[in-house]
Amino acid sequence: MKISDLPAINASLNAVSTVFISAGWFWIRRNIWQRHVPCMIIALIASTGFLVGYIVYHVHVGEKSSGYTGLIAWIYFPLLITHVLLAFVTLPLVIVTLVPVFPARWIDIAGLGAGRCRSGFMFRSPACSFISSSNHWFPPPNLALSQ
Repeated sequence: MKISDLPAINASLNAVSTVFISAGWFWIRRNIWQRHVPCMIIALIASTGFLVGYIVYHVHVGEKSSGYTGLIAWIYFPLLITHVLLAFVTLPLVIVTLVPVFPARWIDIAGLGAGRCRSGFMFRSPACSFISSSNHWFPPPNLALSQ
């Protein structure tokens, strides 16, 4: 594996995360937490893999310009800003959610984990879904319409 392979791997990990966040939401809305929990664990692992890959890639390659101009740039940059800001806000919220959930789930004290997991869920779920899926909306700059 080369450093140049990381963007494709990162995009794949984000896609996996999006699918499992959506599946986890589907199962918890039906009150089937036995299927929700594995989906969220897989989404967490995929997101962690993405974060590691993203950091490794940018440490080695540095920051690059998107290459977008014109109308695509006017659409792309507001989405990018929203994506980055939500990512910074969501990471601590995910950690705050996981700290009480994992011990309670493994001990399984009267479903304590499910009650604690719900606090803040209405914000985190849409934000996590947006963050994990928003990397897939734009083609590479060499395929962009303005080129």
